[in-house]
Amino acid sequence: MTELMATANKNNSNNLLRRDVRFLGNILGEVLVHQGGNELLNVVEKIRETSKALRAENTPELFQEFMSMIQGLDSDRRHQVIRAFAIYFQLVNIAEQNHRIRRKRDYERSAGEAVQPGSIEKAVQTLKDKGFGYTEVQSILETMSLELVMTAHPTEASRRVILDIHKRISEDVMLLDNPTLTHREREQLREKLLNEVITLWQTDELRDRKPTVLDEVRNGMYYFHETLFHVLPDVYEELERCLEKYYPEHRWHVPTYLRFGSWIGGDRDGNPSVTADVTWETLRMQRKLALREYQRILIELMGKLSFSTNIVTVSEELMSSIEEDRQKVVLKKADIWRNEKEPYRIKIAYMLSKLNNVLDDNKVDQSDRYASPEELINDLKLIDRSLRYHYADYVADTYVKKIIRQVELFGFHTATLDVRQHSQEHENAMKEILAHMNIVDDYSALSEEEKIDLLAGLLSDPRPLTSSHFSYSESTQECLEVYRTIYRAQKEYGRNCINSYLISMTRGASDLLEVMVFAKEVGLYRREPDGTVICTIQSVPLFETIEDLHAAPAIMKRLFELSVYRNCVSAMEDLQEIMLGYSDSNKDGGVVTANWELLVAMNEITAVSQKYNIKLKFFHGRGGALGRGGMPLNRSIMAQPPHTIGGGIKITEQGEVLSSRYSLQGIAYRSLEQATSALLTSAMVASVEAPAEEEAWKEIIVSISEASLKKYQDLVFNDPDFFNFFKESTPLPEVGELNIGSRPSKRKNSNRFEDLRAIPWVFAWTQSRYLFPAWYAAGTGLQSFYQGKEENLRVLQDMYKNFPFFSTLIDTVQMAVGKADMNISKQYTSMVQDDVIRARVKGKILEEYELTKELLLKITGQQDILDNVPVIQESIRLRNPYVDPLSYLQVQLLTELRALREQNGDDSELLREVLLTINGIASGMRNTG
Repeated sequence: MTELMATANKNNSNNLLRRDVRFLGNILGEVLVHQGGNELLNVVEKIRETSKALRAENTPELFQEFMSMIQGLDSDRRHQVIRAFAIYFQLVNIAEQNHRIRRKRDYERSAGEAVQPGSIEKAVQTLKDKGFGYTEVQSILETMSLELVMTAHPTEASRRVILDIHKRISEDVMLLDNPTLTHREREQLREKLLNEVITLWQTDELRDRKPTVLDEVRNGMYYFHETLFHVLPDVYEELERCLEKYYPEHRWHVPTYLRFGSWIGGDRDGNPSVTADVTWETLRMQRKLALREYQRILIELMGKLSFSTNIVTVSEELMSSIEEDRQKVVLKKADIWRNEKEPYRIKIAYMLSKLNNVLDDNKVDQSDRYASPEELINDLKLIDRSLRYHYADYVADTYVKKIIRQVELFGFHTATLDVRQHSQEHENAMKEILAHMNIVDDYSALSEEEKIDLLAGLLSDPRPLTSSHFSYSESTQECLEVYRTIYRAQKEYGRNCINSYLISMTRGASDLLEVMVFAKEVGLYRREPDGTVICTIQSVPLFETIEDLHAAPAIMKRLFELSVYRNCVSAMEDLQEIMLGYSDSNKDGGVVTANWELLVAMNEITAVSQKYNIKLKFFHGRGGALGRGGMPLNRSIMAQPPHTIGGGIKITEQGEVLSSRYSLQGIAYRSLEQATSALLTSAMVASVEAPAEEEAWKEIIVSISEASLKKYQDLVFNDPDFFNFFKESTPLPEVGELNIGSRPSKRKNSNRFEDLRAIPWVFAWTQSRYLFPAWYAAGTGLQSFYQGKEENLRVLQDMYKNFPFFSTLIDTVQMAVGKADMNISKQYTSMVQDDVIRARVKGKILEEYELTKELLLKITGQQDILDNVPVIQESIRLRNPYVDPLSYLQVQLLTELRALREQNGDDSELLREVLLTINGIASGMRNTG
C-alpha cells in the first residue's frame, strides 16, 4: 500500500511539473503572438514539431524539410525564432528547479515519520543506529569542514537582470500550488506571469560589454544577500534539531563547519584587472553587505522585542550594558528609543549605531563602534540570556539564535577572500628585488635547490629586502602591494578576511617559499625575539597538470623537511591547504587519467603529510561541466577518499553552478543539506575497511589509465590537425565574444592549444554537443582490460558495484555520453574546411564514442545509457528536440559569419544571433564550462 501511495505521489508530482511547463509554454506562445504575430508562433511550432519528428524517425525527406525551414528564415524572423527557443529553456529550467523544491515538500508531507534519503536527519539517524556515541559524534562535528568558494570563472552566460526576472517568475509559479487561490487570484497571477515573460522577451540577454571585476563581485554578493544569509543558518539549525532528537541527553551547539569563501576580486592569475586596489574595494563591498544585513535583521528584531519592564524583569547585565553604551555612543535624535520601559529596543538602537560606525572609515579604533564580530556576538548573547531570564526562550531560539549564527558565519567580511597569482609573477618580482639588493644577479638562473637554500635563509633573516629608496617595475610594485593590502585588510577586517594565497602553476618548493618571503616583508610572517613564529597567511600550491600532480608529493615532502617552512605550518595549526585542479588535468590527460592521477596525488600527499604530523585541507578546483569535474555537491564530497578529508574540504562553485544552486532558497537549502549529510556519511565510511580486492582493482585502474592517456594524447597532442578541427567545428572563436567574464580566455596572446584555458575548451565542446573532454578515451581504456573476456568483464562489474572511485568515474562518463549527441555534432563537423581532416578526426571520435557507450552498458548491466538516473534520462530526451533547432541554426550562422570574416567583412547582427544561440544551447544543455 505504501509503495502504491509513493508511486501515486510521484506520478502526481510529475504531472505538476508537466502542468508548469505547459502553463509557461502557453504563456510564451501568447507572448510570441503579441510580439511577432501568429506567423511567428506558427513558424516556431512547425520547427519544433519537425525537430521532434526527426528525433523519432530521421528520414532524408524529413531532414531536408527541416533544413529548408531553418535556411529559409529571413534575418529578423530567425532572430525571433532563436530567442523563442532560448527563452523556452529558461522557463523549463525554472519549472524544473521549482519541481525539486516541490518534490522535497511532497516527500516530507507524505512520508509521515519516514526520513528522506540524503537529508541531515537520515545521516544523524544512521550515526545513532550504527552505535556512534555522543563523544564520537562531537569529534566528527569538530573535525569536519567544508568551504565553498565562489569564483568568477566566466561560465555564467546569463546576465544578472535575466536571473532577477527568473527569480520573480519562479516565485509566481510556486503560487500555482496554493489550493486556496480564488479564480480571480489565479487570473491575476497569470497576468503577472504574462507581464514577466514579456519583460523577459524585451530584455537583452547579451551583455554589451565585458563585466568589470567589481561587476563580478556584485554578482557573487547577490547570492549572499538573496539566499545564503538566510539559508546557511537554517542548515545549522536543522543539524542541531536532529542531534537533539537522536541524542536528547546533550545540549548541542554545532561548531562552524560549513561556510562560503570567494575568489572574486582576489584571483589575479591571468587577469590584469584584479589589482591590489580592486582587492581592497572587494573587501569593503563585502563588509558593507554583512553590516547592512545585520542592521536590517536588528531593525526587524527591534520590532519583535517589545518586552516592557512594566511586566517583566530583564537581567541586570542588560541594563548595565545599556548604561555603558550611553557613556560611549552618541545617538542621533531620530535613533533614540524614547520608551525607557522597553530596554531591548534601547539596546538595539545602540547596536545599530555601533554597526553604522563600523562602516565609517573615519571612526577606526574608536570606542563607539564594534571592533570585531565577537563584540557584536557578545551583545547578542547578552540579549539571549536576558530573554531566557524572563522565560522568553522561544523568542530567543526563534530570532536571536539565528542572528548569532549569522555573525559567526559571515563576520564583518561576508566571505573569506582567497588571493591567487601565477608562480612566474612571484619569480619575476623576486629576481628584480634580489638584484637590487646585490644578493644574486639572476635569481631565475639558480637551480631549484639553490633557490630553496637562498629563500629559506631570507625567511630566517629579520632584515627587510625592499627599500622605499629603490624604484621597482610596475609589476613588482603591484606584487608587493598585494601583500601590503592583505596585511592592512587583516588589521582592519579581521584575520579571517584573507587566509590563503594560492599559487597557480606550482612547479617546485621555491614557489611557496617565495610567497612566504614576500609575506615576511610586510609583516604577515615574523619571528619574535623569543623564537615564536607568527604567520597569518598560508601559501597554497595549485597542482593542475598531470605533470604537476606527479611532482606534488616530492614538492610537499621537500617543504615539510624545511624547519623554516614547517614553522609556518605550525603557526597555521599544523594545517596545510593544497589545491588540485580538475580542469587542466582533464585537458592535459583526459577524463580517466585526470581522475585517477588526482586520486593518486591525494593519497601520496596525504601519506607524506602524515609522516610530519600535518593535517591537509584539499581544495578541489571543480568546474560546473562534466569535463571540469562537475557533479552534484554531495557526490563531489562522497567521491573523495575518506582518509583525505580529515583537515576539511574546499570546493569551487563556479559560473552557472551559482545560479542553479543558490538563486532559490529552497534549492540552496537542499544542496547544503545534502552536502552536510555527505560530510557525516564520509565520517562513517572512514571507519569501514576497504574491500580486500581494492589493491588489485587499483592496479587495473593504472593499466586502464595508461591506455586511456595514450589514446587521448595521440589525438589531442600528437595529431597536428586536431586543434584546427576543434576550432573549426565548434564556436570556440565566438565564445570569446560573449562578454561573460572579465578574464581573457587565453593565458597568453597565442593560438597554441597549451595556452587555451580549460573553460572555453569545455564550453565549445558542449556547444557542439560532442562533450569530448568528458568521455573521450574512456572506452579505449576500459577495452584495454576487458579485451572481450567475460571474466574481465565480471571484474569491472564488481568494481562498479564496490569501488567508489570506479563507480563515480563510470557514472560521470555515462552522464557525458548521455548528453552528447553524435548526430547533431556531425553538423558542426561540416564546418571543417579540409575534407580529409574532417573525415579522419570525426571518424576517430565516433569510433571511440560507440566503444565507450558499448562498454558502459556492459559494465553497468543497463539496457540504455542513464537507465540508472531516469529523471535525467527523461529530461535529456525531452530537451533534445528543442535544443536541436538552435544547434542547426548555430552551424548555419557560424558558416555565414566565418565566410564573411574571411573576406575581411563583418556583421554585428549575425554575430549577435550566434551569441544568442550560444546562450540558448547553454540553457538547454544546462552546462557551459
